[in-house]
Amino acid sequence: MTAALAAPTGDSAALKQEAASDNAATVLNHSMSLVQRMETLLTMGNGSDVTLRVQTINTDEVKVIQAHSLVLTLQSDVFEELLLTRNSSTLVLRETPECAAVFDKFVRYLYCGDISVRLDQAISLHKLASKYHVWGLQQGLTQYMTQHLSSDSPTGHVVGWYNYALQIGDMTLRDSCLQYLSWNLSSVLQSGEWGSISEDLLLSLLQRSDLILQSELELYEALEGWINQNQPVSTTVETALRAVRYGMIPPQHLFRLQKQSALMQKYYETIRDLLYLAFQFHSASPIQLAKYFDVNCSIFTPRNYLSSSWGSPWVINSPTRDDRSFSFQTQLGPSGHDSSKRVTWNALFSPRWLPLSARSTYTELGAMQPTRTDGGRPRIIVTPATSSPDFAGVSFQKTVIVMARQQGKVVVRHVYNFHQSTEEAGDFLMDADLQRRASEYLIDSSLYLHIVVKPLYHTLLVARK
Repeated sequence: MTAALAAPTGDSAALKQEAASDNAATVLNHSMSLVQRMETLLTMGNGSDVTLRVQTINTDEVKVIQAHSLVLTLQSDVFEELLLTRNSSTLVLRETPECAAVFDKFVRYLYCGDISVRLDQAISLHKLASKYHVWGLQQGLTQYMTQHLSSDSPTGHVVGWYNYALQIGDMTLRDSCLQYLSWNLSSVLQSGEWGSISEDLLLSLLQRSDLILQSELELYEALEGWINQNQPVSTTVETALRAVRYGMIPPQHLFRLQKQSALMQKYYETIRDLLYLAFQFHSASPIQLAKYFDVNCSIFTPRNYLSSSWGSPWVINSPTRDDRSFSFQTQLGPSGHDSSKRVTWNALFSPRWLPLSARSTYTELGAMQPTRTDGGRPRIIVTPATSSPDFAGVSFQKTVIVMARQQGKVVVRHVYNFHQSTEEAGDFLMDADLQRRASEYLIDSSLYLHIVVKPLYHTLLVARK
């Protein structure tokens, strides 16, 4: 995929009217023709006073570029210093093969202020922009990478960009890559990129509760594939296996893994205590279990699972038109003891609701009554349709996932979390303009949501026996 980063310019020979205090001034804008002449100057080498001799490290390859010291020094203080200390009209530069391959493109940017970028060139150009202190290009490339995480590439690029961001200390880019991988983990697990992630990145992902994927079983099977492909040392395997949340895997699948997973059989002693705890978790009532174990630890904490036991997708066509309601069911809790118990949820969406505190909420039948207002913004409320004694000891964290299409691929655009006590995501779609058909929050003029309900068990405040 190719994208262009360009400095702001006007159309050739465009006329703009400027209002002045006394009279209107007319601006004649011929900046594009100036850029064209600058590009011709570089291409033809007319008036060149410096030769850039770009040598590729560890090879005999040399690229020669006729340049102009005035242009180079205007754009880069590094070039200015190099040109001041040179002994001849030739400036020798040594670059890696990847950077040497795009060096002429980099120099053209110095002359013209725009550049076409492919996914596989982003890191090399970013390295050159950083090395020669071309800060505008560096910032533009960082923004380009942040905005093109979802683009298709033959072997994947997000993991490579994450590693590069980590290397140069760009925490904004690193966090953007990590968030993309976490929010779109199911598609990442099925891609060729999964096998290329580093041990550190793998272990970092396994610790997160905000991973969005089909199930914990999907994560275990992908982890087994990664270990078989990369053959890490035993300590890494053990750490990774102990980060799997076995309590979130139904007992029938745990039994199957014990019999069929060669990895689990090999490292069974390493995780036997976790498997034993998971089976106890599935067989006992959560209230009984909470008397003896800390059920707030990670093994009992769900991630954002997309399977039907944990929530439901919800497509809202023409979301600015009117209020909508939707009902779905989830499993009461991840414990096998609760697997047959269901909770019915009501989700209510309005493009222009007032906050809960400013409107009447329930009718005699228990239905939400939104108060419409032109000044309101999109809101969503998720509440249980009924109450039950089974809810004792369980709280529900609700997560609303908003999908979007980026570079032709459907990805997670945003995630909103809110707890049972609030019933509403206070910042839901706060920055979204749903009136625009081309809104980045809409797919074909529809709002694509997935609501996930994560049951969390409470540890009872009693002395453990």
